[in-house]
Amino acid sequence: MARGAGGTTGGIGQFFLGLVMAVAGGYLITNQVTVSSGFWGYFGPHTFGLTLLPLILGIGLLFFDGRSAIGWILTIAGAVIIFVGILVNLQIYFQPTSLFNTVVMLVLLAGGLGLVARSLRTYAD
Repeated sequence: MARGAGGTTGGIGQFFLGLVMAVAGGYLITNQVTVSSGFWGYFGPHTFGLTLLPLILGIGLLFFDGRSAIGWILTIAGAVIIFVGILVNLQIYFQPTSLFNTVVMLVLLAGGLGLVARSLRTYAD
C-alpha cells in the first residue's frame, strides 16, 4: 500500500496544497511587518559594551586553555546575553493594510496549516 504524507494514508496533494498556502500566507504576513531596533541598555544608556565583557573574557580563557569550563560558560553566557539583548530591543510593527488583504493573508495561513494537519491524519477510503 502506498504511503501518503507523513507515512499515513492521508493525501499528498492536500499536504502540498496546504504547504503552498501556509508559505504564501506566512510570506504575505511577514512582508507587512516592519522591524526596527529600539533603545539598548541594561544598566542605563550606552551600556552595550558591558554585555561584551563575558564574551571577551570567555574567548580569552578559551585561547589560553581550550578545555576551560569557565571559558566555555562565559563565552556561551556572553553570546546568549547579546542575542537576548538584541531580541528584547526589537520593535515590530504591522504596516497598515486593507481588511481584505489581512483576511486573505490569515485565511491562507490558517487554511494551509489546516490542510497540512488534515493530510497527516490517517483515514479510510
